[in-house]
Amino acid sequence: MALFVSIDHRLGAFHLRADFACEGRLTALFGPSGSGKTSVVNAIAGLLKPDTARIVIDGEALTDTQSGVCIPAHRRHIGYVFQEARLFPHMNVKQNLIYAQRFGGRAERPGASFESVVDMLGVGPLLQRQPSLLSGGEKQRVAIGRALLSHPRLLLMDEPLASLDEARKQEILPFIERLRDEALVPIIYVSHALDEVRRLADFVVVMDHGAVVDSGPPQLTLRAAYIQDGPQGETEMNIFEVFQSEQLADGRWALKTHAGVFHAPQSQPMPSRVRVSPHNLVVSLDDPGRAGVPSVLQGVVRSIARDGVDQTCRIVVRAGDVDLVARAPEAFVRETCLREGAHVYLLVTALQVS
Repeated sequence: MALFVSIDHRLGAFHLRADFACEGRLTALFGPSGSGKTSVVNAIAGLLKPDTARIVIDGEALTDTQSGVCIPAHRRHIGYVFQEARLFPHMNVKQNLIYAQRFGGRAERPGASFESVVDMLGVGPLLQRQPSLLSGGEKQRVAIGRALLSHPRLLLMDEPLASLDEARKQEILPFIERLRDEALVPIIYVSHALDEVRRLADFVVVMDHGAVVDSGPPQLTLRAAYIQDGPQGETEMNIFEVFQSEQLADGRWALKTHAGVFHAPQSQPMPSRVRVSPHNLVVSLDDPGRAGVPSVLQGVVRSIARDGVDQTCRIVVRAGDVDLVARAPEAFVRETCLREGAHVYLLVTALQVS
């Protein structure tokens, strides 16, 4: 699954500006409470209609405000697991699951049969029980099963462990891991719990104050954004002042800085600064051409320093009139024989404007 999300929406005084693209088995939306994570998944599900947005799954636009597209929630074929299980209290577990299977409205996908879901989530012994007789962890497993049996193309999980105590969390985490590895349904998983995201995610989108501030593999994004004890992550953040800007026909901004031109999502008011994490600068020796990357800078490598903690290299590149910091795996530096003085391209995978 390939998911593209671009949202600009105001909720009272809160301004949500989320732009990211991802693909893989489990993508985590990670950040503190109030950072906008639930609003993003609600927009993907069709439960929130943003002021301005484009949301595309595997080439199909679910929301595109510019062209007037907004597919209703019940036709998006997206499963949603909330913080609370929300099971039908008058139905036993089996009836809850069958209801979802019956009204999923989509041809059954491989691995999503009733028997396989029951086995995957270990709910066989619970089938005849009423929801009132289930523990919190058992209810969430049934809720996950119900979402799977609706035959979704995408499964949204909004802090599904938030209401559970530590023992119940440890009970259900192995089932979510199995779901990730066996269900063949991509997952967007919302959490502010670092240990959950480290354990489950293969891609992380970091949010703060309504904006995406970083994205990438968990071993890079989590360390850069939240694991450091001091302000190093902030001081290494590449920050550029905008000295000239132009709003394009599609609403995006072309922002000229002393490092080059950045293309930023729709935003009001006009951005005056661009912030890019070192982990969101992909170093390439080849010209990406029209590879679909919104922003590409060019520069010359000034220094390369190995960081033994996470097996990456800190690469200083002179782009335009400024030095900026990028991060790349040691294996990339070794295999490409990257050296000081090399001309490189920097692909910007995520940025923040203000």
